[in-house]
Amino acid sequence: MNLPPTSPSGPLAGVRIVDVTAVLMGPSATQMLADLGADVIKIEPPGGDKTRAIGPMGDRNMGPIFLGVNRNKRSLVLDLKKPEGLQALMKLAETADVLTYNVRPAAMARLGLTYEALSAINPRLIYVGMFGFSQKGRYAPSPAFDDLIQAAAGVTAAMAAANPDGSANFVPLNLMDRSVGMYAFGVIASALYAREKTGQGQRVDVPMFETMVPYVLGDHLYGRKYLPAEGDFGYPRLLSIARRPFRTKDAQVCCVIYQDHHWRAFLGILGMGELYDTDPRFKDISARTAHADELNRFVEKHLIEKTTAEWRQLLKDADVPVFPVHTFETLLDDGHLQDIGFFREEEVPGVGTVRETAVPSEWFGTPRKATGLLPRLVNTARRF
Repeated sequence: MNLPPTSPSGPLAGVRIVDVTAVLMGPSATQMLADLGADVIKIEPPGGDKTRAIGPMGDRNMGPIFLGVNRNKRSLVLDLKKPEGLQALMKLAETADVLTYNVRPAAMARLGLTYEALSAINPRLIYVGMFGFSQKGRYAPSPAFDDLIQAAAGVTAAMAAANPDGSANFVPLNLMDRSVGMYAFGVIASALYAREKTGQGQRVDVPMFETMVPYVLGDHLYGRKYLPAEGDFGYPRLLSIARRPFRTKDAQVCCVIYQDHHWRAFLGILGMGELYDTDPRFKDISARTAHADELNRFVEKHLIEKTTAEWRQLLKDADVPVFPVHTFETLLDDGHLQDIGFFREEEVPGVGTVRETAVPSEWFGTPRKATGLLPRLVNTARRF
């Protein structure tokens, strides 16, 4: 197949993934697998994954969004609408451990790439689909994107409740895609473990909507968790319109004054220690949650009186969680990340130097050796 060679290492060394996913959700899941040593073969259509063309270096098919979710993979261009492309994919599926896809199941069926068809040639295959909605409900045929699922699962409703003007903004991250991708990563690892016990592969569906609804309602079902209701929707602490980094005399700071000892310490710094015992708003976590807006404004009122450096030292000494408010730029210079070598530079032929992040998990028995492999778009289908 003329793919680049691999150097297996890490806890998933020896596992082969045929990755028929594109854009963000599927590729983020398979990058996590690749980071831990799986051999991920990314199947791309002629022209490549659309994210290759987004942003700087998009004209060279190596844009930053693409590079952010496709490291440590090998790329293979196959036109699955042509018999030779399908034949090549079927050949790969014969020996694969996992096949992932993130188009609607009906599209896979039109190509003849159903679980039934592929498991007939490889009964040990784990066949994982990531798409918008469960195939058991009325939304099954519908397409889905990150923004749509943010709206559908209640994220925009939470944003509106927490915004002073009530505007229902989207979270400025591909939060749904990346969160579902992380869940799919765990699903795939679990399916591999199940196969170790049974010897059999299986089909697993990972729908975005159904994954994200409990993600949101885990916080915001709140009083409606009970029948009859014991209160309204919405966790007040998270929906407080005053929940934000606090302005100081010279900048901003983030501090989380949350537990009993945090409040005792903070009030002590202010010289108001008696309030903890006399003001019912501070009584316990339940009272503080009910008065989240008022207490956030209380903190805001007092933090403006000192500099960020002063508050960081005072709160750190009192064991109250505190952290500077990073910009994208200052995050790259974070001292802790420098201590652990989190960022590294890689030379990519035809592109130049790129900045790469470390695998966040640290393995002491089966570490993954960094490969720096970034998949080039090369049409190899004709070589089958």
